[in-house]
Amino acid sequence: MRILIVEDELKTGSYLRKGLKEAGYVVDWVEDGISGQHQAETEEYDLVILDVMLPGQNGWTLLQNLRRKKSTPVLFLTARDDVGDRIKGLELGADDYLAKPFDFVELTARVKSILRRGRPRESDTLRVSDLELDLIRRKATRQGDTIILTAKEFALLWLLMRREGEILPRATIASHVWDMNFNSDTNVVDSAIRRLRSKVDDAYEPKLIHTVRGMGYVLEERQMENAC
Repeated sequence: MRILIVEDELKTGSYLRKGLKEAGYVVDWVEDGISGQHQAETEEYDLVILDVMLPGQNGWTLLQNLRRKKSTPVLFLTARDDVGDRIKGLELGADDYLAKPFDFVELTARVKSILRRGRPRESDTLRVSDLELDLIRRKATRQGDTIILTAKEFALLWLLMRREGEILPRATIASHVWDMNFNSDTNVVDSAIRRLRSKVDDAYEPKLIHTVRGMGYVLEERQMENAC
């Protein structure tokens, strides 16, 4: 899952980015309201963690503008902890409000809660054909066999399964799984797909991970094999 942090305090922003990455999220961080507005509106995020007091444009205005275009969940994380500020943030459309200083364990609990609320129809297990991905236990099975995945392989499989049937360009995969811009000179995505296929597809039928030449990759069950 992909999170945007809009935070001008370098120590706080660095701490949040490091902690959330270690928790398995793909994280972008910007330090002012104008950049935050641009990122939130032009990129796809599962959550925005937003400060109020920002250079360029404050968090209140950013959220107001964002809500005219998108319903991306927003968590205010700010030193403004008056009841009036909390009410204002929620009335503007924030999904939660946490005051600084904060406990990181509480923050991650709130993040998980918001992400669950943001996808009420998504169960704790994704299924495509006989492939299952347990999002709570973070493990995969196929035909009853446990498939051992690295953290990146889990993130890659989650992305492919969550967007079943959708052709995902390499740039999209790189952005969501590795938090990087895709460079045609690197084969990180292709190599990861090969490793994932060796675990998920090689010993099983039907094959689920398909290459769409010139476009990217798609995970879906097909009646006839038209792509490798």
